[in-house]
Amino acid sequence: MSIPAETARGLRLAFIDMSGTTFHDNGIMERAFERTVAGLGVDPASERFQQMLGYVRDTLGQSKAGVLEQLFAGEPDRVAQAVRAFEQHLDELLATEGVRPVEGAEQAVTELREAGLMVCLATGYNRHSQNTILEKLGWMGLADLSLCPSDAGRGRPWPDMILTAVLALDLGDVREVMVVGDTAADVQAGLRAGSAAVVGVRTGAHDAGSLREAGAHVVVDSIRDVPALLGAVRREGGVRTA
Repeated sequence: MSIPAETARGLRLAFIDMSGTTFHDNGIMERAFERTVAGLGVDPASERFQQMLGYVRDTLGQSKAGVLEQLFAGEPDRVAQAVRAFEQHLDELLATEGVRPVEGAEQAVTELREAGLMVCLATGYNRHSQNTILEKLGWMGLADLSLCPSDAGRGRPWPDMILTAVLALDLGDVREVMVVGDTAADVQAGLRAGSAAVVGVRTGAHDAGSLREAGAHVVVDSIRDVPALLGAVRREGGVRTA
C-alpha cells in the first residue's frame, strides 16, 4: 500500500495530528473533562454527565475549547469557566502522569523530513498544553511547525490549521500536503482543505472502518508506517520538490 507516485512527488508537507497519532495520552484528556464537568456541578452519576462524556468521545480530534462550548451552549459564563478549568486539570495531569510516544513516531517524523517533507505537528489542545507535551516528549524542534486551534481560528474538522500551515510554510498549493491522523475529524479536515493524501492511523480513537468511512485515502496501523507510503520515489535522495 502506498501513495500514488505522482502524488508522492508533489508532497512538501506532512501535517500530523499529535494525540493518538504521535503519542498516547494515557486517558488524561478524558479525566480532565470529567473533573471539569463535575466541578461545574454536573453529577457524575447523572444521565447528563454520561451524555456529555459520550459527546467528548464522539468528537475526539476536535478543538477541546470548541467541544466545551457545545457542552455548555447558551451558557457563556460557564463555557469560560469550563475552558479555564479543563486547561488547569489537563496541566495538572500532564505534570503528574505525562504522556508516552507512539512507538516509532519520532523516527517517522525524522524519516519524513529526510525524504524532503516539512512537518507540522497539530493538536486540539491549547498552546501551553501543546508546548508542555512537546517538552515532556523531548520533541521541541522535532518538526518545522506546531499549531493549535488558537493559531488558526477553528480546530478540526475545519481545515483552518492545515491552511494556516500552508501559509506559514510558504507552500503554493494545499495539494502539496499529506494529512495524518487517528480520528474522523482529522480526515475530514484534510479533505475539506483539499489535501492530496489523507492518511488514517489505527493507534488512536477511531478504527479503520471509521477512518475509511470518513474518507481517508489510506489507513495504516501506525505513524511508523507512513514514510513507507511515499515509496522509493521520495525515499531515494530526499530532495524536496517545488
